[in-house]
Amino acid sequence: MKNTARTMLYGALVTCLFFSCKQEEKSAIPWQPLFNGENLEGFVKKGGNAEYTVMDNSIVGTTKHNTPNTFLTTTKLYGDFILELEVKLDSSMNSGIQIRSNSIPQYMDGRVHGYQIEIDPSNRAWSGGVYDEARRGWLHNVADNPKAQEAFDRKGWNHYRIEAIGDTLKTWVNGVPVAHLLDDKTAEGFIALQVHSIDKAQKAGTQVQLRNLNILTDNLSEYSKPSPLPLKQTKNQLTDGEKQAGWQLLWDGKTTNGWKGAKLDSFPDKGWEITDGTLKVLETGGGESTAGGDIITTDTYANFEFKVDFKITEGANSGIKYYVDPELNKGEGSAIGLEFQILDDARHPDAKLGNHEGSRTMGSLYDLIKADENKLVYPIGEWNTAHIVARDNKVAHYLNHQKIVEYERGSDAYKQLVNESKYAKWPSFGMVEAGPILLQDHGHEVYFKNIKILPISTK
Repeated sequence: MKNTARTMLYGALVTCLFFSCKQEEKSAIPWQPLFNGENLEGFVKKGGNAEYTVMDNSIVGTTKHNTPNTFLTTTKLYGDFILELEVKLDSSMNSGIQIRSNSIPQYMDGRVHGYQIEIDPSNRAWSGGVYDEARRGWLHNVADNPKAQEAFDRKGWNHYRIEAIGDTLKTWVNGVPVAHLLDDKTAEGFIALQVHSIDKAQKAGTQVQLRNLNILTDNLSEYSKPSPLPLKQTKNQLTDGEKQAGWQLLWDGKTTNGWKGAKLDSFPDKGWEITDGTLKVLETGGGESTAGGDIITTDTYANFEFKVDFKITEGANSGIKYYVDPELNKGEGSAIGLEFQILDDARHPDAKLGNHEGSRTMGSLYDLIKADENKLVYPIGEWNTAHIVARDNKVAHYLNHQKIVEYERGSDAYKQLVNESKYAKWPSFGMVEAGPILLQDHGHEVYFKNIKILPISTK
């Protein structure tokens, strides 16, 4: 009995010492509170009209009918950080924690967009996964991680750890590693809690609660935790959401597979360079197709969605052409097709030219339709996203997720625009049933990556 009592006492002392050490270790970390536990000072509401209050040292978000997603955002922006918090919510809800997110007038009239760390008590159980709110959708879901799917407690409080350091995002839910993602879309933004919109069939008044929000912003390498999960990359890869939707990669980021010169049987041996996962047009003085020349896909497309990230240098000119007809111009110059213009509007003279005013500016349907003047263009040296949707002759250009051009091929209005343009000498301009996608060599340094297509069936 004495030995048993002595053993129990020893065990209790060891346990106390262990937890005492853990407490000291935790208290030694210089956490800064993100929420003061008393009011919403340092936060502002954006998006919808759901309610946020403070109760029992927790932020409480309450669902409401007839309102879009509502976000309680920090007034301060954060780039690299480690964030820990606890969350609890009604099991009928969906919610999320926004990080590196933004709201600017030019982007969908101020809609909140950016990375969201999922809070998902549904049977799908993707809590801790990474979603790109109002942009690309699912980047890193939890479908292939059964341990992570089991980590979330639908009835109680859940501990989240989120690391955003450089271009790497890591998440844990209740100590279980969930996501390990490499993505460079956004480097800085606010942190926010989401109250998701609800439909009429869902009960209003359900709640999501957050407490113990603490953040680190300095000496992050000292406190960062390694993740045992394989690193999932998005650069020149399909995201989880794109895979599910049927998107295809048009460029693998390493080789010239799937591409050739617009007027060649193979890829050009000059004028283009593959470097660090980007497809680069080399600077050769600004001539149109005078160096390596344009490149086109080896496959053709009729109805499709096309996306590419591009980055320009000062004074640059380039373009993305589609429904290209190689028969229209076999001589000097660029191959002929409908063009999403890529241009430094502030510095290149083409911005003030064109048979239709403004029709040679960034994102315009070249020489035919001017892009929306309120378009969002990121500065020289930053990446922009072009998105072209073409279905049943109805075509739209999107720049950074904002629709900037819309038209219908073959309509009377379209034919008139062509007759008034540089393409008037080709009555069938832009009307081939299917054609390759083209990236233009206009002799200026321009970069492309994340080149993808979604073929659309109209049967």
